[in-house]
Amino acid sequence: MYAFTLERPATTADAAKLAAAGAQPLAGGQTLLASMKLRLSSPEQLADLSGIKELVGIKRDGNAFVIGAMTRHADVAIHAELKAALPALADLAGNIGDRQVRAMGTLGGSVANNDPSACYPSAVLALGATIHTTSRKIAADDFFLGMFATALNEGELITAISFPIPKRAAYMKFKQPASRFALVGVFIAQFDAGVRVAVTGASNGVFRHTGLEAALSKSFTPESAAAVNIDATDLNSDIHATAAYRANLISVQAQRGVAKALA
Repeated sequence: MYAFTLERPATTADAAKLAAAGAQPLAGGQTLLASMKLRLSSPEQLADLSGIKELVGIKRDGNAFVIGAMTRHADVAIHAELKAALPALADLAGNIGDRQVRAMGTLGGSVANNDPSACYPSAVLALGATIHTTSRKIAADDFFLGMFATALNEGELITAISFPIPKRAAYMKFKQPASRFALVGVFIAQFDAGVRVAVTGASNGVFRHTGLEAALSKSFTPESAAAVNIDATDLNSDIHATAAYRANLISVQAQRGVAKALA
């Protein structure tokens, strides 16, 4: 590791000032620190957000859960009220990485990084969540801009994310065995207005599958999902899986997700 300056702001306002001045925010560090060790990233100054108490916590606000950006995956996974009202989100958090990753990784860090195989972005997009930042609120449909790209401006920090509570929801992930990232992950959420389906791991960023959404909004059954043709044209093909294999996984995971949501 090379030399750098580490700051530990105590408030969101102090963290925002440091970020605006060029400091790299450090949340859980599960991606950033590994990138620094490999010299893929070389910030001269880090702003460690772990001491900012106002960024941690889970609370219900009407028909939504507001989760602080620095809330750890492990805490989301075991939160009793969340498990009762929105079990799909708690289940997703409980299957991220391994125990060490879940003990350190944070919601805000994952969403801000927007790894194309990360789990949380699919929940944010499928649930139509709202991302709260130090300067505004951003709808999920406007937030994700492609691989490792988001609508966040330079120096803008996520403070919390508000997740609406659906009628039914489920997340199904086919894990890449070594990394435990999603080879394909499908998050399905049914609302009174229709069904939202988000896919992660299959392409160069999380995306909504409009074909599955249309079919499941008409008939929320595994058979309806199975009847949807999954186009492999724009899906990834690599050493782990071909595009065609990923297309098949999207279909299978969608069917299993609907069955799980109905159970």
